[in-house]
Amino acid sequence: MDQSQDPHFRSNARPQAGLIERIVFFVLGLVVLVAAFFFIGIALIAGAILAGVILLRFWWIKRKLRQTHEESYVEGEYRVVETVITDQRTPRE
Repeated sequence: MDQSQDPHFRSNARPQAGLIERIVFFVLGLVVLVAAFFFIGIALIAGAILAGVILLRFWWIKRKLRQTHEESYVEGEYRVVETVITDQRTPRE
């Protein structure tokens, strides 16, 4: 039998990464992790500030409406001139 026609198992596996390549990938991963941590932290702080501003605005509007409602009453005196209610409609036949 001819050995050149025997099936061979071919693998496209990468050769083992060297020490410098591992260090570079570790440092890049660490940089991405730290950047993501700071991004999430800043996003949470910005969200908390925005929520505080919105709640403060709602409180301010509610306060103003309450003050306006209290000031909308007019006090005064009145006297009844006529107590009889007359029906001013004419009857139709």
